[in-house]
Amino acid sequence: MKRIHFSFFIILSFFLVQCTSSGSHPEQSQTPPVQNVILMIGDGMGVSQVYAGLTANKGSLHLEQSEFIGFSQTYSANSYITDSAAGGTALACGVKTNNGAVGVDTAGNAVKSILEHAAENGLSTGVVASCAVTHATPASFVAHQLKRGMQEEIAVDFLNSDITVFIGGGRKYFDARTDNENLLEQLEEKGFQVALDMDDVKEVTSGKLAGLVAEEHPATYPERGEFLPESTQAAINLLKDNGKGFFLMVEASQIDWAGHANNKDASVNEMLDFDRAIKIAFDFADQNPNTLVIITADHETGGMALTGGDLASGEVEATYATTGHTSVMVPVFAYGAGAIEFAGIYENTDIFSKILTLYDFAE
Repeated sequence: MKRIHFSFFIILSFFLVQCTSSGSHPEQSQTPPVQNVILMIGDGMGVSQVYAGLTANKGSLHLEQSEFIGFSQTYSANSYITDSAAGGTALACGVKTNNGAVGVDTAGNAVKSILEHAAENGLSTGVVASCAVTHATPASFVAHQLKRGMQEEIAVDFLNSDITVFIGGGRKYFDARTDNENLLEQLEEKGFQVALDMDDVKEVTSGKLAGLVAEEHPATYPERGEFLPESTQAAINLLKDNGKGFFLMVEASQIDWAGHANNKDASVNEMLDFDRAIKIAFDFADQNPNTLVIITADHETGGMALTGGDLASGEVEATYATTGHTSVMVPVFAYGAGAIEFAGIYENTDIFSKILTLYDFAE
């Protein structure tokens, strides 16, 4: 597919806001039904992080292939600035909740996630994250806990879920627990193949997989190598043979950490690593036209501002407004079947609703 410069898409997106508000989408009559959804979350990724990566890569990203772009509003139920738990829950479950809450509403009631809807409808499901799988964002798709810090309880939620594959860190919450339970053994009893490093992950070619490749979190890039794109590919390989389709969430977790540290070089490294995982998803969508790929963020981190740079040399200069999160809208990029639905400006909770509708699931 021909690549078009990023700035063109910004102009196109605002044009589409006007077009989509008028009602009909003539393109939809030729759009294949959505069977597979790959939701990719760059934790802490705002427009500046995207353009820093594009600049450092001398003017190009795989992300530029995205066909439609929108923006989502990220505030939580109790704060103008969301945290990753509330932001992740909005994307996963379609509700605004309080900061710190995972997979529950403001009253503490469990809310079914898009991953759980997919599993109930017979689809295969997966989570990949470059952090502990029990961390706030990945947990939001599987777990239901009042506090994001309840990671041992979140690990039990993974054990008791209908998920097909999960790959990330957080092994200690499964096998070095305060209750002395060994959840790795219990995962095996439930039919999971447990892999503790990427070599073992890549050897699993069918069935269910629990890939826990780090005690806590995988290392920062480049120390962790090609973990994120390789895990994305491994998950797709395991999920793709379900004739009903699949749902996969992939999180580039450490863009957020680079923002908290106000570390420009780390922001670029993590963004480019994420972009390589995005290529894996786009390549699959090119070969499977009933696939939708969405790339977005739970929030922006750091208030990153690009104060200089050079597309020819890849030089990036940046300053930061904060070491915390910010309240700015974040971009939503979409590619493949149903992508047009993600043009415009909307609530982060609408991403859940749009996916649910495209799958043709009943809430």
